[in-house]
Amino acid sequence: MIIKPDYNLKCVYDIDLESLKNDGIKVIMFDLDSTIMISKSGEYRPETLEWLEEVKQNFAIAVISNNKNEDYINKVAAASDFPVIGHASKPNPKKMKLFLDDMGFSPKEAVMVGDRPLTDIVAGKLLGCKTILVDSINAENENLPTRFVRRLERSVIR
Repeated sequence: MIIKPDYNLKCVYDIDLESLKNDGIKVIMFDLDSTIMISKSGEYRPETLEWLEEVKQNFAIAVISNNKNEDYINKVAAASDFPVIGHASKPNPKKMKLFLDDMGFSPKEAVMVGDRPLTDIVAGKLLGCKTILVDSINAENENLPTRFVRRLERSVIR
């Protein structure tokens, strides 16, 4: 099933980095809003920055976001020491493929991590890489309609 992730985890911090490394993964592509940053905040949590430093020890990383707000994407890019790509139009994997090609990686060496099955996971599957679905990094503070949509999306992948 194209929307079923390879891994379904509670949050990004639960990703088994050693296992990914052992599986030949060399690059991790992250969705931005609600995956590694509170939606529309433009700022990383301190614990996320610390965790990303650990990730960067063994993996190339990038943010692949559907966000089209250039000012916002530029703000995130300024706070990041890795590529931040906006206007991705996921589930279309074109920008993800361009990034991998530019970096010299194949889809088999990559994993896409995101909080939305219909955009992030489908994009990763269409690209041909591994996929990891995570819950929102700010799940405890999301509004009820957002939580409802998340539960509905996940109900079709179980």
